Amino acid sequence: MTEEPRAPMRRIIALFRPYRGRLSLVLGLIALSSLVSLAGPFLLREVLDVAIPTHQTGLLSLLVLGMLAVAVATSVFDVLQTLISTTVGQRVMHDLRTAVYSHLQRMSLAFFTRTRTGEVQSRLANDIGGMQQVVTSTATSIVSNLTTVVASVIAMLVLDWRLTAVSLVLLPVFVLISRKVGNERKRITAQRQRKLATMSSMVQESLSVSGVLLGRTMGQSADLTGRFTKASDDLAELGVQSSMAGRWRQSTIQIIMAAMPAMIYWVSGLTSVVSIGTVVAFTTLQAGLFRPAVSLMRTGVEVQASLSLFGRIFEYLDLPVDITPGTSALPRVRGDVRFEDVSFSYGEASTLTGIDLDIPAGTSLAVVGETGSGKTTLSYLLPRLYDVTGGKVTVDGVDVRDLTFETLAATVGVVSQETYLFHASIADNLRFAKPEATDDELIAAAKAARIHDHIASLPEGYDTTVGERGYRFSGGEKQRLAIARTLLRNPPILVLDEATSALDTQTEAAVQQALDTLAEGRTTITIAHRLSTVRDADQIIVLDSGRVAERGTHDELLALDGHYATLISRDRPLELV
Repeated sequence: MTEEPRAPMRRIIALFRPYRGRLSLVLGLIALSSLVSLAGPFLLREVLDVAIPTHQTGLLSLLVLGMLAVAVATSVFDVLQTLISTTVGQRVMHDLRTAVYSHLQRMSLAFFTRTRTGEVQSRLANDIGGMQQVVTSTATSIVSNLTTVVASVIAMLVLDWRLTAVSLVLLPVFVLISRKVGNERKRITAQRQRKLATMSSMVQESLSVSGVLLGRTMGQSADLTGRFTKASDDLAELGVQSSMAGRWRQSTIQIIMAAMPAMIYWVSGLTSVVSIGTVVAFTTLQAGLFRPAVSLMRTGVEVQASLSLFGRIFEYLDLPVDITPGTSALPRVRGDVRFEDVSFSYGEASTLTGIDLDIPAGTSLAVVGETGSGKTTLSYLLPRLYDVTGGKVTVDGVDVRDLTFETLAATVGVVSQETYLFHASIADNLRFAKPEATDDELIAAAKAARIHDHIASLPEGYDTTVGERGYRFSGGEKQRLAIARTLLRNPPILVLDEATSALDTQTEAAVQQALDTLAEGRTTITIAHRLSTVRDADQIIVLDSGRVAERGTHDELLALDGHYATLISRDRPLELV
């Protein structure tokens, strides 16, 4: 079983550093509240030993008013410190969530191809959510209870040192029990979070539109339900274990707490060295000692249990970022693209080797090849979905690794073979590319992609919700929406990775005409398999095992009677990478 990473306390404490001013105010309120609350037992002693026996009604009234004032003051202090500490805790949670999300946004595509989406979601939701109670209340709980314990011990010593010694003799037993319970809870929490991540992945995969379609068409719905039931049952069992961890040991503490006042009464009765008022005040302080002491130990248990959660979050934050933004911008983009001795590998095996390409501004390049030849991988290098492992890719002579992400995104538009649409309206999906786009601009882009007429025929038009991953639309309609979304940004360089692969012949011809018009003056790289998208390219390259096997125009490559001629003669679509 994989051991969960453990977060160092210094790193957890560092999360609160930006809020040290507000935390200092909270600590001040806690200290003041603890000191004020200690006045209560002493006022009670004076009531029992002085005011009542001597019938001093004026003094009695003052003492009772003082006790009420203590209660009001401590309540006000408690509300204020709870408000401030909860606000600080929620800000820390916010900082953690945004830090993880921002960090993951900077990871290369390789990370997401090897990590289940449900696992990522679980880290952001379940793990950070599981830390909420610890983050929002632990620091103040520790300080509040520790201050109360110290102040209570001092006050008890002032009242009677002998009774104090009797009260404190069993505290080491409390600490030992709590440490054992904490270790057990930490182990169970680590297992529980792994189970939650597994279940989140299962839900994300099996209850998506694609997952439901696959499960039903393969007759595996019952099996998927059984697997989920087993995962949920395991999670429920771990929940019971977590709740019951050390429960018998903690019950022992409760028994001791209940027995201690009786012991104090017994010792006081035997020795007869203290007054009734002192005994009552002492047992009041004793309760004020044991409650925060036990709370401190419970907090320690929660902190130990949460270390695995912090560890899982820090594990993501510590992932090395393999794609870092550059600092250069391109104020005026011509669109010259070059691949200079480019190589790339996902692991030890090389995917691309020695790729040299010169794509002048405004020209088009078509890339064809067999399955696994590296076509799609090649298209990922220009927009930096992956970084080259050798050589470089340049735009107007500038290495794409030196460009800011904003510049690169504005320069290179991508329509991939897998169209992704958000569960939102058509207009919202299009404006994802250009949030400030006007309605006229949306319509112009949709018309260029030959999808406007269809949108206009819908009852809600551009306000129509596309459904999960766009499943309310056909493959061809989704492709055209994706093309419209890219064209809305008006990028000087277009990368079309099988952009028309889901279109029927008639629709493809219409979209291709629009793309041809829009490609004028743009640099276009097309990963294609249909003759209609290859024939008119300024240059065509054929990839074979990650190398450029042939290059030239359509007619030149046919005349070679080599790889390209063989692919064309097969009379079927080339496979995708």
